[in-house]
Amino acid sequence: MAESSDLGALYNDRVSKGKIWQVIGASSLGTVIEWYDFYIFGSLAPIIAPLFYPPGNDTFAYIAYLATFAVGFVVRPFGALFFGRIGDVVGRKYAFLVTLLIMGGATAVIGLLPTFASIGYVAPIVLLLVRVSQGLALGGEYGGAAVYVAEHVPDNRRGFYTSFIQITATLGLFMSLAVILLVQNMMTPEQFAGKAETVSGWRIPFLVSIILVVISLYIRLRMQESPIFQHVKSSGMTSANPLIEAFTKWKNLRRVLGSLFGATAGQGVVWYAGQFFALFYLQTILNVNQTSANYIVSIALLMAMPFFVFFGALSDRVGRKWIILGGCLLAMVTYIPIYSAMQSAAGSNVVTASSQKDPVTGAIKLTPQTTGPDGGLVTAEKVLPYTDLGDLLSNPAAWKLIFLIFIQVFWVTMVYGPIAAYLVEAFPAKIRYTALSLPYHIGNGVFGGLLPLIGVSMIAQTGNIYAGLYYPMAVAGITVVVGAIFLQETHGHKIWDEFEEK
Repeated sequence: MAESSDLGALYNDRVSKGKIWQVIGASSLGTVIEWYDFYIFGSLAPIIAPLFYPPGNDTFAYIAYLATFAVGFVVRPFGALFFGRIGDVVGRKYAFLVTLLIMGGATAVIGLLPTFASIGYVAPIVLLLVRVSQGLALGGEYGGAAVYVAEHVPDNRRGFYTSFIQITATLGLFMSLAVILLVQNMMTPEQFAGKAETVSGWRIPFLVSIILVVISLYIRLRMQESPIFQHVKSSGMTSANPLIEAFTKWKNLRRVLGSLFGATAGQGVVWYAGQFFALFYLQTILNVNQTSANYIVSIALLMAMPFFVFFGALSDRVGRKWIILGGCLLAMVTYIPIYSAMQSAAGSNVVTASSQKDPVTGAIKLTPQTTGPDGGLVTAEKVLPYTDLGDLLSNPAAWKLIFLIFIQVFWVTMVYGPIAAYLVEAFPAKIRYTALSLPYHIGNGVFGGLLPLIGVSMIAQTGNIYAGLYYPMAVAGITVVVGAIFLQETHGHKIWDEFEEK
């Protein structure tokens, strides 16, 4: 244990003299940009789909539409395994330099890619490959950023400092919505959708990414490797095969499974329910004007962001486990009341949703319906029409919806703020990047990322506008039970101590 103590002294000395905020800033900026790149695709999906899929071929369009959306989430665990191994063998810094370049390059390709009308079936094929690249890159990015920051900061403030990495996902979504709204306000709907002869405004948000990536790459190239990994590598303690060590040794696999089902699965569905599904619900089920819905969600996100740091810092004092599980439990028991209140606040009086396949994209198209004067069902009208932001915010209904979305994002901050600190503390340094990345990206990329698709399908099958909530409620409930029984509290663990048995 003498060597362990020497390492602890070295580690704390480096932290006291290091520039922690530069580390956090460099890591966070790149991660925000990667999340922005990843989410800009989903945010523009209604406009992109008709441009890149063949008209008249319902079967191909349906498969391509679903696959293009889902694949970005499904491949994230594979990116976690691939780049996690690189991060544990070569270094944290190198791994997330590569992921940044891949993500930025893939996003730029979308902004420059000709549509189906120009290059035929090559367009949806390239779009699918780009989405695969984005998912793989994101699978490697988060683990690298979280580990890199955590291995620079003091043990007693790890939750606080890593919470700034946790803001990046929500900030990336906020940026994607903000850039879209900014560009939309600068041109006509026809110009933005690419229906005008000279303008395709939807390409601009993708091309903006090039500038952001260049700036982030410059900053990251100047970063040093984390002090803990430097020591592990110089001491010859790196794992020759972190994949085998992480997933075939029971003591490590047990941590992976506990982290997945007792933390990240519930955290993933709460994250996507409170942000993506809420946006979808406003636009598609409650028939809120698309631009108005974007503003409502963006404002709620902005209001909730400080609470990521609050709960990260709180976890340094009271522990990570019960804050995460508390957020899952609160989400599970409040979703139905919250979405019922959203239905009332929107004023569209939607009572059910009928489904049909879109003739262009093949995607499931939901038609919200309300009760007509004669007692029958009629198509619900659009509500909260957008003229300008001032008029929208003068409407009490908009503020009610902002508050209801804010509550959902508040649950997100509880489950997501402390999760990076927990995951870093749960695994030893030599397999940390690999081991934490897999449960994180299965929980978020699979359990969480498929929530919109599963939610749409459940509503379409039943006509029940609340049926899409049953899936996140069930997963969050499982996480509460599994986590309460099997999840170990990691608060207070010294992650530089390679020799202690955890």
